[in-house]
Amino acid sequence: MLKVKAGDLDKMGLLFERYHRPLFAFLYHMTAQADACEDMVQTVFYRMLKYRHTFTGDGEFRTWMYHLARNVLNDSARYTKRSSFQYDVNDFADKLGGGMPADEQLEKGQEIDTLQRALNKLSPEYREVLILSRFQELKYEEIARVLQTSEGAIKVRVHRALHELKKHFFTIENGTKAHEL
Repeated sequence: MLKVKAGDLDKMGLLFERYHRPLFAFLYHMTAQADACEDMVQTVFYRMLKYRHTFTGDGEFRTWMYHLARNVLNDSARYTKRSSFQYDVNDFADKLGGGMPADEQLEKGQEIDTLQRALNKLSPEYREVLILSRFQELKYEEIARVLQTSEGAIKVRVHRALHELKKHFFTIENGTKAHEL
């Protein structure tokens, strides 16, 4: 990005190749709207070019990129007036377990469905920190920079989000089992 900032705009293609998929994944998991996410990814890269002078190189590029992505996401939410986004955990099923017998896969599939429903019940604030920490694999320090808060605040937010997720997960799971009887 420092080369792009210095005027070597050809390097923007390399950045796009390297980061458009994780960026799309983040936006999709916040909105569950693939078409809108494609547009938002393009907008993020446009803003990278437009605001390249603001990248200092002091922090990690991903932090700056996700900060821009959050701004685009917030702008999009403001325009569309939608705040209840759906999150699809199936995109991360391989991280949750793979290469197992069919009965275990079925059980895991049911757990993934329950987890997805529980994630969708979280507030956007909690869902965002879990996506960034668990699925985008950002460190708490990076998330703190993206969200412009302290690392301690992020730790607390992730802890609370996990607590809420656990509560929703078991409520859904117990409700489903009771319903099946």
